[in-house]
Amino acid sequence: MAGKLAERLAGKPVAKLEIERKYELPAGFALPVLTGLGGVVSVGAADDQRLDAVYYDTPQLHLARGRVTLRRRTGGNDAGWHLKRPTGGERSELQLPASAKQTRPPAAVADQVRALTRGAPLEPVARIRTHRVERALLADDGSTVALLADDEVTTESLHGTRPERQWHELEIELVDGPREALDRLDAALRAAGARPAKSPSKLAQALGDDYPSAPQGTPAGSRGRRALAAYVQAQRDALVEQDPPVRDGDAEAVHKMRVATRRLRSTLRSFASPLPDKYEKSEKSGGNGLGRLHDEIKWLTELLGAVRDTDVMADRLAGLLAAEPPALVIGPVAHRITTLLAARAAGARKRLIAGLNGERYTDLLKEIDALVAAVSTPGRISRDRLRGLARKALRRAHTKLSAAGDDDELRHEARKAFKRARYAVELLEPVDGRRATKLADRLTALQDVLGNHQDAIVTGELLRECALKAHTAGENAFTYGLLHARQQDRGEADLGDLPRTRRKAERAARWL
Repeated sequence: MAGKLAERLAGKPVAKLEIERKYELPAGFALPVLTGLGGVVSVGAADDQRLDAVYYDTPQLHLARGRVTLRRRTGGNDAGWHLKRPTGGERSELQLPASAKQTRPPAAVADQVRALTRGAPLEPVARIRTHRVERALLADDGSTVALLADDEVTTESLHGTRPERQWHELEIELVDGPREALDRLDAALRAAGARPAKSPSKLAQALGDDYPSAPQGTPAGSRGRRALAAYVQAQRDALVEQDPPVRDGDAEAVHKMRVATRRLRSTLRSFASPLPDKYEKSEKSGGNGLGRLHDEIKWLTELLGAVRDTDVMADRLAGLLAAEPPALVIGPVAHRITTLLAARAAGARKRLIAGLNGERYTDLLKEIDALVAAVSTPGRISRDRLRGLARKALRRAHTKLSAAGDDDELRHEARKAFKRARYAVELLEPVDGRRATKLADRLTALQDVLGNHQDAIVTGELLRECALKAHTAGENAFTYGLLHARQQDRGEADLGDLPRTRRKAERAARWL
């Protein structure tokens, strides 16, 4: 806790997982005895607070649609900017101090929601004032199991003409205690008459009917139409979901966001015929079709790929070096490799963040929104049509592999074709069930065999580059040559599994 406080005082964003419960209280509600529950041995003194929070969103309430809240709070123990968003069944919260005159969200916060706002400006939409009486529920070692807040709330909508509202609620937030403690305390409060709040947040109550309803599911129509719409929408949602952790440098988020772009590009290529070639765009994006959209998604894929490939290469080479006896690692091999990859990673990350902060990215998200809306229009797309297009993608991949022979570049193209075929088969899973899942798994294995061979080639090329630099610097290049040879051997060994893996994929595709 002290470390988090120090970071806040230093002006750095602080992230935490918020695990809490909110309750509506009946008239005459009396707080039950909570000591002896969930490790609580005593209740701290009442801390009387006056909180004043202004909530921000776009004019279209993009944040509220994503169940995200952004506020600037004064008063209490955590004054400043608070950004809350869903994380699994709970909510994560990013906190950042605010200066006295700061009335616009800082870039460190605004960038975190850029994928949701689609670049639209953030403005005040509600003001919520709370008279809070907070008590710490303490464990026997003095740590805080949870915080209990008794709130008298007054809200004012700044979005539309909603009347002022007032109500009384109770909130309990887990701090250092286990989740089981929250369950025990929750049961006691319910037994005393408290009821889980019907409204998802204070902001929802402040905005009333203006608060957006929960997103609708997949559209009506044939199973094929629903499968296609759901797949496109899922990739769009994955882009938006992974955007904040990508900005924070999360390597796994970069991977997931890149996969979403690849799946979108694959869908645009494999299922172009049932997709609308023209669809309503934003004013800036113009009336372009699927071809330009594919190229714009490719731009984002390449930005993500430059970061991801560097991360993968660093892990791969670290493993190779660790497997070698120390006597065979001659000279500053690890330092040279690390320095080279670190420079590449820094440049790639800088270009990625610049791209995510630019209009080209938000315009791309708007175009994908338009595609989702167009493909979600109720209508009929037969399962047979989707199967036929997936079968065509798979046949194309096999043709490329058969024609590749011993050409590494053509093998790499075949690998990409199998990846597109795999994504096409994934789309069929809602309509074809386990057999589509099995085929997708077999194609993943085939793609991995080709991918391992390609990775060995790329790794060998980087080792050769490092060897040349080492030689120029007067260093012994023995280890680079050794590792290069091992990569060649590994690449050839990986191809040994190709015939067997391909046969298994062909057997799994007989139904298609």
